Amino acid sequence: MIIYPAVDIMGGKCVRLYQGRADAPTVYAGVPADMAEKWQDEGAGFLHLVDLDGAFKGSPQNLAAIEEVVKRVDIPVQLGGGLRTLDDLDRIFELGIARAILGTSVISDPELVKEACAKHPGKIVAGLDAREGKVAIKGWVEDTSIFATDVAIQLELYGVSRIVYTDIMMDGAQTGVNLFATEELAENINIPVIASGGVSSLSDIRQIKPLQAAGVEGVIIGRALYEGNFTLKEAIEVARWDSAHR
Repeated sequence: MIIYPAVDIMGGKCVRLYQGRADAPTVYAGVPADMAEKWQDEGAGFLHLVDLDGAFKGSPQNLAAIEEVVKRVDIPVQLGGGLRTLDDLDRIFELGIARAILGTSVISDPELVKEACAKHPGKIVAGLDAREGKVAIKGWVEDTSIFATDVAIQLELYGVSRIVYTDIMMDGAQTGVNLFATEELAENINIPVIASGGVSSLSDIRQIKPLQAAGVEGVIIGRALYEGNFTLKEAIEVARWDSAHR
């Protein structure tokens, strides 16, 4: 199972938010690329980058910091936050981003998702952020009445390569991943799912690992790594550990 360390960028700095609230940032590094390098040095095979300002404003806002991250690391980087046009996607792929995560537009602009998947096959990821099973958009500030599982089934038909599923109430709270909702989503589609939101301990990773059988290929970890609950190396070891050896 792949561990994706999260590097969230706000105002050019590496931060973490509590339940996506812009009024509750914790700054962890002045230069996001420094943090990206740290995670690479500690064994990360893939990075999860989020332009938080972009998510709230609806267009990329931290391109200079994002470009610096891509230049400084050799591992692939996936990026989400404010990517709502084909021009946005072209721009970030030109910078060297490996995968683009579309969030709000998977609800507001299905045609964009279809066109993006056709133009950039294998590179488009859908970010589904849910509150009580229903999708939230625009940086999580706007709720919808649409169930995440229903959207995921449709997105697979559009050609997205995988889905990042975040339970908003768990995000940044360090209370564990919503295993039931994540597994239910994965079992209803045939593309991989990346779990996100709530990992606080190595035990949480051990609990997620059996979901590989349902199609969960990895987990994004943010605050728990930044707060030092465990090291990235420890997380990777647990994620690689064969369940038969427990």
